[in-house]
Amino acid sequence: MPDAYILGIESSCDETAAAVVHSGEHVVSNVVASQIATHQPYGGVVPELASREHLRAIIPVVRQALAEAGHTYNSVDAIAVTRGPGLAGSLLVGISYAKALAFALDKPLIGVNHLEGHIHAVLLDLLQNQERQKGNRDLQFPVLALVVSGGHTHLYLAEQKDQGWIYENIGHTRDDAAGEAFDKVAKLLGLGYPGGPVIDRLAGHGDPRAVKFPPAQIKHRDRRGRKDGRAIEPIVDANDHRPRFDFSYSGIKTAILRYVETHNMRASIEERRQALARIPKPTLEDYLALCDKPTLDLVASFQRAMVEDLVEKTLAAARTYDAATLFVTGGVAANQELRQTFEQEGAKEGLPVFFPSRPLSTDNAAMIAAAAYPRFLAKDFAPTDFSAEAGLALR
Repeated sequence: MPDAYILGIESSCDETAAAVVHSGEHVVSNVVASQIATHQPYGGVVPELASREHLRAIIPVVRQALAEAGHTYNSVDAIAVTRGPGLAGSLLVGISYAKALAFALDKPLIGVNHLEGHIHAVLLDLLQNQERQKGNRDLQFPVLALVVSGGHTHLYLAEQKDQGWIYENIGHTRDDAAGEAFDKVAKLLGLGYPGGPVIDRLAGHGDPRAVKFPPAQIKHRDRRGRKDGRAIEPIVDANDHRPRFDFSYSGIKTAILRYVETHNMRASIEERRQALARIPKPTLEDYLALCDKPTLDLVASFQRAMVEDLVEKTLAAARTYDAATLFVTGGVAANQELRQTFEQEGAKEGLPVFFPSRPLSTDNAAMIAAAAYPRFLAKDFAPTDFSAEAGLALR
C-alpha cells in the first residue's frame, strides 16, 4: 500500500486538535488544545464558547502539528477532518478551515465520522505495537466496538469490507451518554468539571457496595413507531429484528439527586464546591480532605453501577453476536475500573479486549487521520460542498 502522510483536524466538541499520521499506522505528531478552563465555571461545555475557542486555536494547533512532524502544508498528501457527529458550530470551524486548506493547496479532502475515529484509535495502538506489526490481519472478526464518551454510548458490530470497515449499530443510549452522567453527577456533588477523571480517582477510596443502584429497566425499543403514547406503524429497517443492547443513564442521575436530598448532603456539597473554587489545581489530597465517607461511598457506588452496566450489556451483546474481538474506546475508556473490569470479565469468556492508550481515548486528531487512510486508498474524497452533520450516523 502506498505511503501517505495525512493531516487530521478534529473540532467536534471542546478540543481543537491536529495531527499528522503516516499511512494510518504511525502517529508522527498529535496536538490537542483543551478548553477545560473555558467551560469549567459552567460545569459543562457551552457550545457557543466552544466555537469561539476553536476559531482562536485552530491555526496555531495545525501549525504546531505540522512543525512537530517536520512537515509543511505542501508536504502532506491529504487533509482529513471530522464531519460529525458533534456540535454543529464546532464542527463547522474545523471543516471550513480544512476545506480552505484543501482548496488552496490542491490536496484531497476526506470527511471522517468521529465515532469511526474513536474505533481507529484502538487500531492505531495495535499497529504501533511492535508485537502486532501485521495490524488488521491479527484481528478476528466480527469486532464489537463500545464507543463510550461524554457525548456517545454506542455499540457497533464491525466487519471488514475491501480496504475499510462497515458498521452495524446494535445499541446506543436512550438518553444521557455515560460520560455525561459522570460529569453531571460530579457537578451535583460539587466535584467540579470535568467530573469523570475526578470520580475515577476518588472511587477507590469509598465502598462500592454501600449504595445500591438498581439497573436501568428498558421496557420497549426506541419510540420509533409511537406517537403521543399510541402505537403507530413503525419505521422498519433491514435489521429491525436483530437484538439490541441499549443503555440508559438518566435514572441513575435522578437516584443520586434523591440520595443527596434524603441524606441532607446539600450543605456539605456547597462547602466543597466553594472550597474547590478557591484552589486553582486541586490535587487528590485536596478532594479527599473535602469529601466525607458518605460522599466517597456514594461516588464509589455510582462508578460501580455504571461500570457493571456497561460491561454486562457489552458482553451480552458479544455473546449474542458471536464477537471475536472487543474494542472499548472513547473518553470513558480511560476509566481505570472500567478497563480492569472489562479485562477480567473478557478473559473469563475468552474474548480479547483492546483499548486505546489514554492520550488516544479522548478526542484527538490522530484517530481522524488514521480513519481517513482507507478512504484515501479508495479515493473516497469529500465533495467541495460537504458540510457538518451534527447527527451523523456510522455505517
